[in-house]
Amino acid sequence: MSTILSASAPTSFEIKSANLPLVALLLKSADLTRLSAEFAQRFGDIPDFFDHDPLVIDLSPLQAAEPGASLDFAELSRLLQAHRLSPLAVRGGDAAQMAQAASAGLVAAPEAVIQRIPSAEESPVAAAAPVPVAPSPPAAPVGAMVIDKPLRSGQQVYARGRDLVVMAMVNPGAEVIADGHIHVYAPLRGKAIAGARGNTEARIFALQMDPSLISIAGIYRTSDKPLPSEVLGKSAQVRLISGPGGDKLVVDALFV
Repeated sequence: MSTILSASAPTSFEIKSANLPLVALLLKSADLTRLSAEFAQRFGDIPDFFDHDPLVIDLSPLQAAEPGASLDFAELSRLLQAHRLSPLAVRGGDAAQMAQAASAGLVAAPEAVIQRIPSAEESPVAAAAPVPVAPSPPAAPVGAMVIDKPLRSGQQVYARGRDLVVMAMVNPGAEVIADGHIHVYAPLRGKAIAGARGNTEARIFALQMDPSLISIAGIYRTSDKPLPSEVLGKSAQVRLISGPGGDKLVVDALFV
């Protein structure tokens, strides 16, 4: 026999589960001077790369590289905030590190999962997200950003959350950045940074590949190491592959 109990609910609030998209910083060194210099090198000329994104600091790589390293979390938070990041939580540290993080106002998030972009070869079932209880209508896909005019030295274009298509020359000193793919239907002679937020499946395509710098998901190559003659100045694509020796960039001719 069921028993129905009377109850009352608060009228001024409700408590619900929520998901928050986070950026993850996989920290590999406790040297904040080095970290600051490398952040400035990577993002110094892209002041709006981050938009006060909430961030979780993952100390697991640090544990492997520098076990027991001490961190100034207050200084680390100031460094990240200077680049428009909002550090909220920490995971993967030892007891001392987690205590230091807590004293700096950061929350322990041991259950936070660092996601990666699945490859096309992976099973769709394995890569699928859990089905929500009450799904909302799917959002319209974000189209690529299209640039019709040549980009001169000093100009920079960033396609946040989408692909970038450039229909004219990217001159030396210009910079094109995208979270997705980059397509340049003209000579590429400046910098091209695809997969800027870690998308390892992003690629760079150009009708004339002659860049000063190419980068995918943080792996980069500069013109100090010239491209092979079979692709330099020709139609080519740049992609990222993983192997026993780590990630590396591969440049393939588009038309053989």
